[in-house]
Amino acid sequence: MTSRMKKKLLYSGLVLALWGGQAMADDPYDDWGLDTPLRTARLIEDDTAGSDILSNDDEASLKDRVAKLEALLADKSEDDGEDPVEELSGTVDDLSDSFKKFSGDKSIVHSGSSKSTMKVSGRVHVDGWGFADSDDNISIFNGGGDVDDALDPQNRLGFRRLRFGVKGDIKDNMIYKIEMEFAGGNDSEFRDAYLGWEELPFLQTLLIGNQKRPYGLDHLNSSRFNVFIERPFVIESFNQDARRLGIASYGYDDAQLFNWRYGVYNQRNVQSLGNYIDDHLQLELTGRLASTPWYDEVSGGRGYAHFAISGTVADTDPDAINGNEARFRSRPEARSSGRWIDTGRIASADAFQMMGVEAVINLGALQLVGEYQTMNVDRIDGFSDANLDGGYVYASYFLTGEHMPWDRKSGTLARITPFQNFWSVRRCDGGVERGWGAWQVAVRYSTADFNDGVINDGVFGGQGDAWTFGLNWYWNPNARMQFNYINGQIANRIVSDPADPPAPAGPLDNTLQTGDYSIYGVRFMVDF
Repeated sequence: MTSRMKKKLLYSGLVLALWGGQAMADDPYDDWGLDTPLRTARLIEDDTAGSDILSNDDEASLKDRVAKLEALLADKSEDDGEDPVEELSGTVDDLSDSFKKFSGDKSIVHSGSSKSTMKVSGRVHVDGWGFADSDDNISIFNGGGDVDDALDPQNRLGFRRLRFGVKGDIKDNMIYKIEMEFAGGNDSEFRDAYLGWEELPFLQTLLIGNQKRPYGLDHLNSSRFNVFIERPFVIESFNQDARRLGIASYGYDDAQLFNWRYGVYNQRNVQSLGNYIDDHLQLELTGRLASTPWYDEVSGGRGYAHFAISGTVADTDPDAINGNEARFRSRPEARSSGRWIDTGRIASADAFQMMGVEAVINLGALQLVGEYQTMNVDRIDGFSDANLDGGYVYASYFLTGEHMPWDRKSGTLARITPFQNFWSVRRCDGGVERGWGAWQVAVRYSTADFNDGVINDGVFGGQGDAWTFGLNWYWNPNARMQFNYINGQIANRIVSDPADPPAPAGPLDNTLQTGDYSIYGVRFMVDF
């Protein structure tokens, strides 16, 4: 310890001794069970009782008094065999380290025995949807593609997401997360549910359990940060509900130039079931490699570029008890009762392979994003293979100047922080002071082609095209309102109107039909 540090500690000890002797009857640290600096200071005070070291003699300079105190401490050190200054320094350091650890810890629970921690998280998304205008065929699509089951789209109000979860650390380098979805009322489901390890050699982070499959940027982005209320056709279709039971590794390089994730998953969505039961496991091997070749550190990440490639190779079972997993479907980029694009379970599908590419360019308040994915389905029993594909592009712009932050470790969007939060208070003079939050406008074009082949041999899930216009109002980093208007078309989807003896089949049976639609939606959301 340097001479200057010793003197600073001595000054502190002197002040504590004076304050403790005159103003404190009891040591406030007694309840903590600590051997504190105050006790050390009191020992000094006791030893100086009756002396002039701690007197208030105005003629004695502070330097003289400190010099006498140093001499006394030296004598005490020789008598006790301990250095009070070193003891005081160590205690201060321990208290400082404990405070830093406590102030940076966001856990709400610490287990006394296992040393595990728990943090609480949640989100509430309240949606309203209105179906302004649609053709008659849209009712057939909404009912599942059967004329007899046609269902006119109805306006909707309710919870899109109502989630509550916990996550934390387990000694030594284990982690866990459990998240439940309650938006379905009595039909609750789990979402993220896994255990894992961090800081592993080579694998870095390894998770086992229900987690997102690593393809489709718009799905890998959290719904807390996405620009539009619902995801594009192809992203939702090829990775419906995203999460599957599997084991996966996550990592990134030291420079955060590259990040990756890869794993093996079961293809069935078991979030409402808890288990997959079948002789055939229907596994898929998936991966994603992403890069952020440009990131403007000087501006705090207001400028960056991202590129990624992803893919999957899946082994399906044409004879599975509950059907093979080669089914790709999507709602109209809004919350409807049925899927308006739907291949059904593709007959005799034996395997499929998907590849996707994605790119993001961010220039201050402006962001440009695009993705394209293509799927090839291998079929047996004399059926022709099928190819499905789709993609989207969008542009967003902050009218108030903010930017979309980027997480280089995961290759996904991060939390938006407004320059000024939304608030309103009344001043003492009767006026009103306000903050207006952050405002963002966006437009997206999305397309999907799930048709391939000829009638009675091919796949005809439909072709979708949609324009979405969005307005986002960020109240603060954890709350916002979104508004979307969607104008689109579902074309060439096969419908059925089978014979019902003695009546013959209807005129639309086994034909390709098209319908136009307009939808508007609003969301109020908060997360914590």
